Amino acid sequence: MEKRVLVTGATGLVGQALIDALVNRSYSVNVLSRRTQHTDLPGVRFYGWDVSAGKVDADCMDGVGAIIHLAGENIAALPWSNKRKQAILESRTQTIALLYDLIQQKNMSQVKAVISASASGYYGDRGDEWMSEDKTPATGFLGQTCLEWERAVAKGRDLGIRTVSLRSGVVLSADGGIYRKFANFINKGIGAVPGTGKQWLPWIHIDDVVAMYIFALEHHGVQGAYNMAAPEPVTFAAFLHAIAKHLGKPMWLPNVPAFMLRAILGQMSEMLLDSTRVSAEKIRNSGFQFNYPELQGAVSAIRGKL
Repeated sequence: MEKRVLVTGATGLVGQALIDALVNRSYSVNVLSRRTQHTDLPGVRFYGWDVSAGKVDADCMDGVGAIIHLAGENIAALPWSNKRKQAILESRTQTIALLYDLIQQKNMSQVKAVISASASGYYGDRGDEWMSEDKTPATGFLGQTCLEWERAVAKGRDLGIRTVSLRSGVVLSADGGIYRKFANFINKGIGAVPGTGKQWLPWIHIDDVVAMYIFALEHHGVQGAYNMAAPEPVTFAAFLHAIAKHLGKPMWLPNVPAFMLRAILGQMSEMLLDSTRVSAEKIRNSGFQFNYPELQGAVSAIRGKL
């Protein structure tokens, strides 16, 4: 069978890096996108879909043996109104449901695996407790969204498809995301620790994110939920001070009180204040090796690319 993978959500930070890596490993890639795009990468084809209308170009599945499902609205882009929350949930669950419907309608038995994103927000605010994959989900918005997301993906098992959900921590990259945001604040002298700073922050370098998706794709014994976070978690304060050290900038502003963040951000403040100490034991026991298990090495690598 041709090594062809269908990727959703491929235009984001992770998706772009993943497509490059897949092409370098001699995969062909079909990409589902809401907008027509062009690429010079060999073996990469773009197809259209309109999830709200329930439409998808059926040709996107031609030759596809596996799906990597990254599609989902950016949870940090807009305030969490009820309408926004619904859009965040449906962008994750309805997208994969649309593909499963297509697989059933066309009897596409060649699709053997779905590797999906999920998030460490599954666990919510759990203090200093280590979060392994068997822990119960949080009852708040993020926890329940991740739960429904993973349930939607797991329905592929009824079609004989191996499914994997990777619960990602914050992704560190020189090209965007949380590192760039806080590095810009610190460079301008306005970097400040949110809350007490003692909350645990699950993190992972972009290279390890990409490597873990490919590992899950190529190792057929990997199935179910896995934490996607470096084995050495840090507190939020330690994370920001590590960035400041590499930038050669002081962190002189006082911590931003939790009540102030809640007043400004509302429920979105959970992303800065929740403490989630994530275990990487399960994925490591499966044979995965991290390139950046410790924060200092990850920050140094990112700083070298800026």
